[in-house]
Amino acid sequence: MIPEDSRFESDPDLVIRSELGTDPGLPGGWEVGTPDPADRFDVARLTHLLRAHERHGRGWAASGVDDVLVEVSERGLRTRENVVVRDAGGEIRAWGSVHDRSVGRMLFVHIVERDLPEDVAQRCSDVLVEWAVGQARAVGAARGLEVQQIDTGAFADDERQHAWLSGAGFERVRTWWQMSRPVTPDEASLTGSPDHWEKGGVVFRLVRRAGTGMPDETDLREVHEVLEGAFVDHFNSSEETFEEFLFRLREDPGHRWDHWWLAELTEGETTQPVGALVGTVSESSSGPDGSYVSYLGVLEAARGRGVAKGLLRTIIADAAARGRDRVGLEVDADSPTGAAGLYTSMGWKTKYVTESWHRDVPVIPSSE
Repeated sequence: MIPEDSRFESDPDLVIRSELGTDPGLPGGWEVGTPDPADRFDVARLTHLLRAHERHGRGWAASGVDDVLVEVSERGLRTRENVVVRDAGGEIRAWGSVHDRSVGRMLFVHIVERDLPEDVAQRCSDVLVEWAVGQARAVGAARGLEVQQIDTGAFADDERQHAWLSGAGFERVRTWWQMSRPVTPDEASLTGSPDHWEKGGVVFRLVRRAGTGMPDETDLREVHEVLEGAFVDHFNSSEETFEEFLFRLREDPGHRWDHWWLAELTEGETTQPVGALVGTVSESSSGPDGSYVSYLGVLEAARGRGVAKGLLRTIIADAAARGRDRVGLEVDADSPTGAAGLYTSMGWKTKYVTESWHRDVPVIPSSE
């Protein structure tokens, strides 16, 4: 269930004092606080920092205001908390965000302005990390855990971020290939109708709509159950309730209900859900939009029957029918399922590489 109140500590000063003491070591006049999602200057500044972080790490920026609002909006704060470091003039120079993602897993966004002097930037990084450690203790305690994982990411070429994370006790644990495939207009006929088609005893279809126009809850629960089952043995998988899953995916700026598909095995009059794909739209301000595979899962018992390939063909056909020019996805470079080989065979190529870095935090500090 989604908590009515956040599991985090909302006072950043209290969190930082518990980890760093009374003096965080910032320059005179610099302060630690929280961003105001209603302040357009704060939102614009966070967007600027995020885009600069992306440009440095991979060569271009893709995020926008909507991505920032996912982290700082009042709705998002049911499962998230934010901290900023402001200079003496009130300008935001560093930003941290934590997300109570699922049992035992807390995501951490860590962004420090690129133009700061090295010593000041390092201190800002230290403040963000120690704040995240304090938040990990809070959310872990609220969930009744002994250890809370902090899961953060870095671009493969961002050496500054690597040095900071390594120095703060994080370990590089996984590499991810961010892949993209071009889509051509003629691929709109790749599957017939991407809303509903069949091949080899497998039906691929959109989730149904209820009388209200909203998706059928039974279908949504089947998507969740398939994905939970498909990823149970995958790297860093952790249990997520249906309510948490739905809330989180609806936060995505690219969320669309008509981008959710199920794959079902058919035997006579009976059907069995065995695969699911959740897609989103990747909006572009300078050209056609793209589609993105947020989740693709196939139950182990159904692997080898063309389910994953069929779902991928479905989102390709759907993207082509919508006039889009690409489909993106992320794949675990060390996946034991051979997914990377399937994607490569179907035309996907790696566009850039990211990494996962983890730190396990004892919920009760050892000194207590």
